[in-house]
Amino acid sequence: MFESLSDRLGGVFDRLRGRGALTEADVRAAMREVRVALLEADVALPVAREFVEKATEKAIGQNVLRSVTPGQQVVKIVSDALVEMLGADASELDLGVTPPAIIMMVGLQGSGKTTTTAKIAKRLSAGPGGRDRKKVLMASLDVNRPNAQEQLATLGTQISVATLPIVAGQQPVDIARRAMQAAKLQGFDVLMLDTAGRLHVDQALMDEMKAVADVANPAEILLVVDSLTGQDAVNVAQNFSDQVPLTGIVLTRMDGDARGGAALSMRAVTGKPIKFAGTGEKLDALETFHPERVAGRILGMGDVVSLVERAAESIQAEDAERMAAKMAKGQFDMNDLRAQLAQMQRMGGLGALAGMIPGMKKAQGAVASVGGEKVLVHMDAMIGSMTIKERAKPELINAKRKIRIAKGSGTTVQEVNKLLKMHLEMSTAMKKIKKMGGMKGMMAMLGKGGMGGGLGGIGNAIGGPQMGDMLNKAGAGGLPGGNSGGGLPGLGGKMPQLPAGFDDFLKKK
Repeated sequence: MFESLSDRLGGVFDRLRGRGALTEADVRAAMREVRVALLEADVALPVAREFVEKATEKAIGQNVLRSVTPGQQVVKIVSDALVEMLGADASELDLGVTPPAIIMMVGLQGSGKTTTTAKIAKRLSAGPGGRDRKKVLMASLDVNRPNAQEQLATLGTQISVATLPIVAGQQPVDIARRAMQAAKLQGFDVLMLDTAGRLHVDQALMDEMKAVADVANPAEILLVVDSLTGQDAVNVAQNFSDQVPLTGIVLTRMDGDARGGAALSMRAVTGKPIKFAGTGEKLDALETFHPERVAGRILGMGDVVSLVERAAESIQAEDAERMAAKMAKGQFDMNDLRAQLAQMQRMGGLGALAGMIPGMKKAQGAVASVGGEKVLVHMDAMIGSMTIKERAKPELINAKRKIRIAKGSGTTVQEVNKLLKMHLEMSTAMKKIKKMGGMKGMMAMLGKGGMGGGLGGIGNAIGGPQMGDMLNKAGAGGLPGGNSGGGLPGLGGKMPQLPAGFDDFLKKK
């Protein structure tokens, strides 16, 4: 999401690069293009107009315009305005009430409400970092859609979260009362009420929703909105906000290819914070909505913090320790490379990672243009076609063996050569890390070193020294592509590169 908007804004900033000073005319011209880009991204007209007016006023009022790079100045202004429009700070669930804290889920039919209910329940029951786990009970109040209650029960089984037993013939308000009583008697911390999906004009269901809200007095009423519905999503949010006191919004399908205007307009139109973003079909594909990180992604500045968090969630402690021991010895074979490829896939794939690294927006486009997401699969297939000895000692692979590996994996000898070259580059890097004290770097990755060391260690673990170097600089404040010491990324300087050897795989044949 946001790709077209990001590309359009990137073009605006590129045209400002290299100018000696930023005049008022430059600001107004750039902001006109920003306004068009926002409207094309399906941002509501009043929101786009107010955004541009505030950003223009702030830019023209700056006293330091002549002392900075024009591109940097405009990016900073637009970035601040985007963060303000999206809600400034991340908004957490309010669970500081006498248990059980009731979370009521509302939304249109087909918005992903039931799945989102299960995602939030799983998130709460697991707790942040495995701490402060909540005992959660889910209850479906949807008596209209066939098998809706059974669907929630099935999801509850998958995530090991309790669901309210189904009693045929009960009405939503009665189910809500029974769920509240069960939650109190059985000592649940959180009760999640999944209401029936409704249509815009279905006033009967709207009245039913208000009746449930009156009875349950929920601590949170979350509106689930499909971000792919575009501008209509904002109208939906406004309609629901007029009916019940919403406390937050959950945007689903944020991993889709919609223009993203709904996400940008939602907070400004309703005044309600976006609390979560659904990023996939899996039940753990739910992220806290961080406005400053989203703004960073839109402006091509990356999202290193989310990258590190995603890595921390998917890295197994045993794998990290094993890799640290091998790094200390300067060892790196095809089995290790395969493990790193699997790690990258668990973190969302090459394109997702590229989109989170500062200055890598263009690399993300290159990944998509050549079907780069299949690259990891092809690499894994090639390694899988090798014998146990070949994986342990890639130097054994001669021309005859390359032909066999290519045939067995459905690839070409040329691709096998690229894989071997990439392995050689990464193996050489590991030997250098050994000389530099690789164990310390890996310990830093595990959080026992400074911020820069931790980022770099994770980068090395998932993609070689170049990614590690990029993340190290990001953690230290010197983002790549900008000035060291906190310069904005993507505004001059050498573009950062993909992990060692990946660029060969992304070249068109």
